[in-house]
Amino acid sequence: MNEERPWLKHYPKGVPANIDPDAYPNLVAMLEETFEKYRKLPAFACMGKSLTFDQIDKMSRQFGAYLHSRGLEPGDRIALMMPNMLQYPIALFGALRAGLVVVNTNPLYTPREMEHQFTDSGVKAIVIAENFAANLEKIIGHTEIKTVILTSIGEMLGAIKGTVVNFVVRKIKKMVPKFNIANTVNFSEALSQGKKFVIKEFHNDPDRVIIHQYTGGTTGVAKGAMLTNRNLVANMQQIRAWMMPYLKEKEEIALSPLPMYHIFAFTVNALALMSIGTMTVLITNPRDLSTVVGAFKDYKITLMTGINTLFNALVHNADFAKQDFSSLKITVGGGMAVQRPVAEKWQQVTGCVLSEGYGMTESSPVASINPLDGTGRMGTIGLPVSSTLIRIVDIDTGSPLPIGGTGEIQIKGPQVMKGYFNRPDETAKTVKDGWLCTGDIGVMSEEGFIQIVDRKKDMILVSGFNVYPNEIEEVVAAHPKVLEAAAIGIPSDKSGEVVKLFVVKKDKSLKEKELIEYCRENLTGYKVPKEIEFRTELPKTNVGKILRRELRES
Repeated sequence: MNEERPWLKHYPKGVPANIDPDAYPNLVAMLEETFEKYRKLPAFACMGKSLTFDQIDKMSRQFGAYLHSRGLEPGDRIALMMPNMLQYPIALFGALRAGLVVVNTNPLYTPREMEHQFTDSGVKAIVIAENFAANLEKIIGHTEIKTVILTSIGEMLGAIKGTVVNFVVRKIKKMVPKFNIANTVNFSEALSQGKKFVIKEFHNDPDRVIIHQYTGGTTGVAKGAMLTNRNLVANMQQIRAWMMPYLKEKEEIALSPLPMYHIFAFTVNALALMSIGTMTVLITNPRDLSTVVGAFKDYKITLMTGINTLFNALVHNADFAKQDFSSLKITVGGGMAVQRPVAEKWQQVTGCVLSEGYGMTESSPVASINPLDGTGRMGTIGLPVSSTLIRIVDIDTGSPLPIGGTGEIQIKGPQVMKGYFNRPDETAKTVKDGWLCTGDIGVMSEEGFIQIVDRKKDMILVSGFNVYPNEIEEVVAAHPKVLEAAAIGIPSDKSGEVVKLFVVKKDKSLKEKELIEYCRENLTGYKVPKEIEFRTELPKTNVGKILRRELRES
């Protein structure tokens, strides 16, 4: 296998060529070991409140037992819909211990987006921050959800601080719209009730699906990538293998401004870093840069994950530049391309190398990373991680290309998903003979460093989130005053790209403001077009397909 992996000789010292994806029979076994080893250490902190591994252990057991007491069975799906808060790891680990399949849900989703995800997965229970319950109320009748567990931002912060935070969120900032959902239970009450019960035993084998992580894949229709115990155990170990030469067990403090419902933070922060006794500082609202800066003031941050837009905002923040970065060992950027000027400025301000990684939801997600010792190649996505093959194939024939050839990037390894839930046709298009077809176009150097030269041709990447033109166009086309619509991505200094919409009117009275408001009602904020251009017609092929390429070039 080494002959297929010319990059191995460029691995940093101490990074193994392979990991054992079967080191644990399941993810819960890893959790049990972690809780036992680091029982007295702090595991997660948020808004100044921390919980130890022992507390997370006990609370997640109680939560898992409560889920079983409500009649939920192993294999049932549960949605987790909240920003970064202490409730998240408790709910996550409790659901996994109960054998439920976790459906991570972006709390910014509109009712339309929620309904699709919940009905597609057949979600039966949900843990949701009260801020977003009004949207759930609108669509819950169209779903199979029978168990609703509500939580508030202040609920786990202690009596005094929690009361103050909730008062500000509810009364001052008015961030909790009115809602009326019958038979809900508060998160703390669920934990209390769970003390009366125990988790029932169930068979938890390596190939058991434990996560439905929704993604547009390569087509834009939101699909649940089925990630198994083995997928996540493998990727957790791959991440750990690349980081451990620079870290010390039990001593690290990681900053997680990225939301845990995003696959990058989910696997890196919630799993891999936790498994070595790291304390993870959760940022509830990373758009409030003062909370990120505050974390550097309050903690000796040794490791940080994030995306290019956040790093860019921080290096241009005067307060951030004044912080002490002497403890910072590792910074990893993912979710979107790390721009060279940002990486250079980050190293100048913090003294720490900003290493870019690459992956997809379908690869759990990490597939490649630049060496963390500074020997990486800026402008590339680094080397394939341990136990992973990456090749470049001809776009038309699928045949592997020689070194230096430009084609589609394909990934093979134990972290590649089982498939898309209930979509065997889409799975067959995406995973061929064990190779994950990314749709990204790249080239590999003789040393094994990979450079992306083009992305999936139509996908738009806004602050690390995939936005697919098909979805935008379908929503806009439903507006009664729209005849045709096409969406493309245009460059943005702030978010990498933003959505631009081209529209042919059906009704001449249609105004840009009206259409933007309509989009805000039906699309998550980052999907809402930032520019709209009205045209009398759109460029098309001779069979009538809209030519987005021409729109991008116009």
